[in-house]
Amino acid sequence: MLKKIMTLLIVGMLVLSACKAATDEPTELPTVNTDTTTTKEVVVEGEQMPCTPLFDYETTEEADYYQAIVDQLSPVTEDDWVYGDPDAPVTIVEYEDFQCPACPGFSLYVKQLVGLFPSTIRVVFRHLPLPSIHDKAYISSMAAEAAGVQGMFWEMHDLLYERQGEWAGLSGDDFVDWVMTEVEGLGLDVDQFEADLHDEGKRAALEEMTNERLNMGLNYTPFVVINDRIYKNGQPNISGLIGYYHYDGYAECPPWVIDPEKSYTAVFDTTAGEIRIELFPDAAPLAVNSFVFLAQNGWFDGVYFHRVVEDFVAQAGDPSGIGIVGPGYSFADEVDSDLSFDSAGVLGMANSGANLNGSQFFITLAPATELDGGYTIFGEADEGSLSALDDIALRNPGSIEEAQELESATLINGVEIIEE
Repeated sequence: MLKKIMTLLIVGMLVLSACKAATDEPTELPTVNTDTTTTKEVVVEGEQMPCTPLFDYETTEEADYYQAIVDQLSPVTEDDWVYGDPDAPVTIVEYEDFQCPACPGFSLYVKQLVGLFPSTIRVVFRHLPLPSIHDKAYISSMAAEAAGVQGMFWEMHDLLYERQGEWAGLSGDDFVDWVMTEVEGLGLDVDQFEADLHDEGKRAALEEMTNERLNMGLNYTPFVVINDRIYKNGQPNISGLIGYYHYDGYAECPPWVIDPEKSYTAVFDTTAGEIRIELFPDAAPLAVNSFVFLAQNGWFDGVYFHRVVEDFVAQAGDPSGIGIVGPGYSFADEVDSDLSFDSAGVLGMANSGANLNGSQFFITLAPATELDGGYTIFGEADEGSLSALDDIALRNPGSIEEAQELESATLINGVEIIEE
């Protein structure tokens, strides 16, 4: 099985699939890098290297269609269900159906982001039941609202998503029995909850609101809006927004800082020893320029190798140490057929999809030719550095909680760029 090198490596994070109303074709976002763009012939000239700025990216016809709908949506108010700092610079609005199997992974992950970056992100939940394909879409939304009356909306939100597999296949009556049992465990007033769960006025209002949203064109879940922009094809770039606002990243393309007539070596000062890597500006000018720019500005100082898989790769470049943050901007793939991940010590760009490279990189610990053609190669370690690569601490976290345990991880103290 192909092992993937993703900027976002925790399962179920920011890659969306969708539940759509029964009358529409399903919409899915790409999950693997299958359409690479070779930019080997990039000319190093002008003030800035070509990239996708954080706030100025190209959109598709589909994204433009949905953006026109977003522009008609009401602003966030005190009547919304909101989690996080109200003054956070990033607002993620989710229109969701609790029975939609595509919703839990994204919604629960984003809620975790609020816990990690409480001053940077807030989440807004809005109902979008899809009764044409989910028979308990309305009653599950009513359950969340009933819990919300008693101040426990988010507790019910998490319960419905985390245990969706238990109730999604039940009949409507059996769901009610199930949720009434769970309510006791949450410490809610059971009688009050039951009355609110079956409140005919609130149910009618929910159905009316849902029909209004469906008629506007909100026809799939999760329908995600980030800072008033539709979230499609990885844009707006959530990892970049975190990098920009939380880690003083970069919204614009970096200036050209490399000279095509010179050679460059990156010297990694790590707790596992020194690693010297010759960079390949001829083959990957974008990747090399971005890496050199970030290194010279201290982006990699105090950064951990957050994912290290034996006989595969060591991955780093995220200041959070978790594997979810980029610098703000992104840039295109540079796939050179003359280069290969055919040995230990090859330096490649991690990405979160085709042409979505940022600051995260990986170094192979063994031949990994299955990665050829999918990821930019922009350097190679010298033979004397291979022993230090072998000493990088292994770690392959499967959750954010595990990823936060960095005590034993190998640290990059800094990266020096030697120009010759």
